[in-house]
Amino acid sequence: MESIIAPLTLSLRVAIFATIIAFIIGIFFSWWFAFKKNKLTKFLSIIVTIPLVIPPTVLGYYLILLLGRNSFLGKWMEAVAGGPIIFTWKAAVIAAMIASLPLLISPIQAAFESINKDIIGAAELDGASQLKLLLHIIIPLSYKGVLAGLVLGFARAMGEFGATLMVAGNIPGKTQTLSIAIYDAVQANRMADAHLMVIILTSTTIFFLYIIHRWFK
Repeated sequence: MESIIAPLTLSLRVAIFATIIAFIIGIFFSWWFAFKKNKLTKFLSIIVTIPLVIPPTVLGYYLILLLGRNSFLGKWMEAVAGGPIIFTWKAAVIAAMIASLPLLISPIQAAFESINKDIIGAAELDGASQLKLLLHIIIPLSYKGVLAGLVLGFARAMGEFGATLMVAGNIPGKTQTLSIAIYDAVQANRMADAHLMVIILTSTTIFFLYIIHRWFK
């Protein structure tokens, strides 16, 4: 059982952090894509969608190039974090965040675009800033889309496998998430462990999705 608790705990930590970061970034991009339509936002919306259509291992390969010690971003993040990012749980968070971002943005953007523009125009005439519009009008009127985005993003982050394996590796107790532990168990023909971990992963994801739904309701 101890061999299951550690991957489960890590998966929850990775999924929660990844969802929080993806939500902060996703709200901004959803607002930008919905209300500031131009050639740049159309191009960026395509870029954001790429993790949905490319294989997870390809996404992981790009992340290795982006976050590796020889890249500018990798060197900067290493200086900030005080050590390498690759093959740490932080890399797993980044991989899960990027993988979940398109699924989080899509329903939120659709909900933003469905808001009556007269309401937003009236608020702007009353002097509401863009931040106040977002926090007090746009998000409250779009809460169902926001909830859907959070649910999809968390579920995707919780089950992330391919990109995580590429950038974080499979280090038991450090970077081995539950999805990777399931893969290990199947490869080692420990089917009883694999069955148990699959049930735990599925049940945990459903439980957290239910809690999020009830909290928003």
